[in-house]
Amino acid sequence: MKRFALVFIVSMVAAAAVFAQSDLQVLAVIKLNKNESITVKQLKTRVEAYKKQTGKVFTVEEKKQILDALIDEKLVMQAAQKAGISVPDSSVDQYFLQTMSQQVGKNVTEQELDTLVQQQTKMSLDDYMKQQAGMTVADYKEYLKAQLTAQQYIISQRQSELKGIAPTDDEIRAFYELHKASFVWSDMIKIFLVFVPKNGKPEDAKSKATELLNSYKDKKMTRDQITVKSKMDGSGFQAGEMLINKTENSASQLGVAYKDLIDLFTKDAGYISDIQDNPTNCQFYAVTDKYAAKMLALSDVVQPGTTVTVYDYIKQNLSQQKQMEYLQTAATEISKSLDTPENVDRKKTGADLDKLLNWEGK
Repeated sequence: MKRFALVFIVSMVAAAAVFAQSDLQVLAVIKLNKNESITVKQLKTRVEAYKKQTGKVFTVEEKKQILDALIDEKLVMQAAQKAGISVPDSSVDQYFLQTMSQQVGKNVTEQELDTLVQQQTKMSLDDYMKQQAGMTVADYKEYLKAQLTAQQYIISQRQSELKGIAPTDDEIRAFYELHKASFVWSDMIKIFLVFVPKNGKPEDAKSKATELLNSYKDKKMTRDQITVKSKMDGSGFQAGEMLINKTENSASQLGVAYKDLIDLFTKDAGYISDIQDNPTNCQFYAVTDKYAAKMLALSDVVQPGTTVTVYDYIKQNLSQQKQMEYLQTAATEISKSLDTPENVDRKKTGADLDKLLNWEGK
């Protein structure tokens, strides 16, 4: 019995060694600028990442497509390096945090993100990223860097063509007609808000707010002057204009009850409130403008107080969409032009490649 167990253990160790050896097998070598190998393990990592994101198991043919995408990615990266194009790590970090901040709904540092993930999932940020994207934070940033570098290289190769890409007038008008119902204003008011934090000194805050209110009412200081003063070091207060929608969320932002916000919407432009003594601050506000709900025409501005019309907004967004579509096509064309026997040595093809890619069947 002991002998059988020993043989069995040896067999298991040998099998593990075979799998490890298989993972290290080189599928292709990219040599446009330097020799860079793509191994079975690297492909497995990328396939696992896509599996996490899509929830599907990939066939051998689909794995070949992912392998081709990896080859294209490294070809473009090497071409970019050869052209002297690179993306600094700081830009990658910034892009990563922007992406994650959008997901959590607020701007966060990486440390804050790590703390937030641990609080909500009881997992480290690395483990969370592995679960969600199939990559560690470092691996994901490396992937982002490759994508951003490739994008910069493609743009550098097709700058003149990109400048000429724009939607036609007919396309802009057709988009507007199709999405007309989404171009609306709700009831809005614009207010000038002056906000003095108490910071443990409620009497000082009330005195400061009262002084500013009187200066504004007596026309000793304009809105612009108060706003400029608020930005000075040690001003002790904040001031500026806000566009307010008739929603509970807006009431919460102002620190007032929803019924009080509804009452505010009944006031005319020029109305100035009394001092609002709240638990953490003293504030007052003035209604500077009112906007009734309406459906927007192409010539209307998207938001009060701005100069961007609905027409301009649609044109800008359709232009970005068309440029992205063009860049996708350009990336395919450029990577195909780089995929030559001189630049890529495919080590495994045919049945040998199929066998290596069929790792679920092993």
